[in-house]
Amino acid sequence: MAVPKRKQSRSNTRSRRSQWKAEAPKLVKTVENGRTVYSLPHRAKMVTDSVGTELFLEYKGRKVADA
Repeated sequence: MAVPKRKQSRSNTRSRRSQWKAEAPKLVKTVENGRTVYSLPHRAKMVTDSVGTELFLEYKGRKVADA
């Protein structure tokens, strides 16, 4: 394993660490049954009936798993 020859300065350490940021998830806006729904792209979503009961998972219009 590589070992640093000299101690890294506090300034350099903090500059490097400042680049590690959490980014907001990219949401996709869709309209379903007159409602605007925001969901994550490339992720299966839960299909519910009119009462709100979860039926199954759907991805790209296909059923992929039961609830």
